[in-house]
Amino acid sequence: MTNSNVQKAEGKLGVLVVGLGAVSTTFMTGVLMVRKGLAKPIGSMTQYDKIRVGRGADKKYLHYNEIVSMPSLNDIVFGAWDVYPANAYESALNCEVLKEKDIEPVKDELVKIVPMKAAFDKNYAKRLDGNNVKDCKDRWDMVEQIREDIRKFKAETGVSRIVVLWAASTEIYVPVDEKIHYHLADLEAAMKADDREHVAPSMCYAYAALKEGAPFIMGAPNTTVDIPAMWELAEQTKLPIAGKDFKTGQTLVKSGFSPILGTRCLGLSGWFSTNILGNRDGLVLDEPANFHTKEVSKLSTLETILKPDVQPDLYGHGNAEDTQYYHKVRINYYPPRNDNKEGWDNIDIFGWMGYPMQIKINFLCRDSILAAPLCLDLVLLSDLAHRAGRYGTQRFLSFFLKAPMHDYTQGEEAVNHLYQQYTMLKNAIREMGGYEADEEID
Repeated sequence: MTNSNVQKAEGKLGVLVVGLGAVSTTFMTGVLMVRKGLAKPIGSMTQYDKIRVGRGADKKYLHYNEIVSMPSLNDIVFGAWDVYPANAYESALNCEVLKEKDIEPVKDELVKIVPMKAAFDKNYAKRLDGNNVKDCKDRWDMVEQIREDIRKFKAETGVSRIVVLWAASTEIYVPVDEKIHYHLADLEAAMKADDREHVAPSMCYAYAALKEGAPFIMGAPNTTVDIPAMWELAEQTKLPIAGKDFKTGQTLVKSGFSPILGTRCLGLSGWFSTNILGNRDGLVLDEPANFHTKEVSKLSTLETILKPDVQPDLYGHGNAEDTQYYHKVRINYYPPRNDNKEGWDNIDIFGWMGYPMQIKINFLCRDSILAAPLCLDLVLLSDLAHRAGRYGTQRFLSFFLKAPMHDYTQGEEAVNHLYQQYTMLKNAIREMGGYEADEEID
């Protein structure tokens, strides 16, 4: 084994979360409960997964923290921004994801997590109307105020490093515009000119985080860091960025199940996915402009796994143009379900001599219960990447994300195949630990 090139995880790690709703309060409460020995961090790769390092007689299966230096959960300090002024304890109760008995034991710590005023623009999430909002002259002022918040949090808590995580609502779709989003200088000029159409509030958070030395993770399908201008900033600041959209329920199933069809050489004529969901995320996604952002991210998964151009007999039929299977995604806001999302997948396949068959998957999942461990893993692994000197888009984190970032300007395709993503993750941990990245991705 060569030596690990990772700086030791010394001191406290500040985790600043944009949005103090269902996902983030479930994440925070869980971490605090685990610290007290009152819960288990189930679903978290960094806490449970073991990776093989070495081969033959040297083969060992080790936890991540045995391969690379990782912070303990005791070293995490939370902060947040939100449009609603409720503290983390009140918000956790309001969200009704966790039972009161699983929140009360850490009430003292949760009460202290009081959200800073959010940088918010109602045009980007029309269904939200909180009043805990910054008064910003323009987008540049928005950036400056967020940067000030990060500096203040660092000074007051004494943390040695910070990671910024977006766990807020899906913004309306911002199409990539080459004139504004391709070069950092153009993006900065747009911020200074208060171009609200092309500069989303989330871009101000990402810009501020990177300028303040904090890796940034995009947990929604927003365009935010998925633009060349932000890649340029990440290169300039030597910081990791990751995104986009937490891969929790239906897309996790899709990225794990579609390889069965591909590996077994079965045909696909259509895949219809629908969801019912009742939390604040569902409310925001009930607005067509916000749903479009989500739809783009959820639709991208299958097309890179089951490719019509590679296997035209299997994947080249099913829709009106008859060039590819038919793929549709729907999300329906349904308040009675709250955070307990239900995803239905109706899959029309065909086999020998073209005979049709069907597969139905009904996943009654809990959105925030699946997202919380992803938040933990993304935060810890982004911090790890930073300490290992990795910067720019962290493709090895694709495993956790619905629409993984990739350089579309160069025609690069995202890897959406769950098992290939897992190989990328393992290889990156091995490399950072000073071992050989010894698994093939193909």
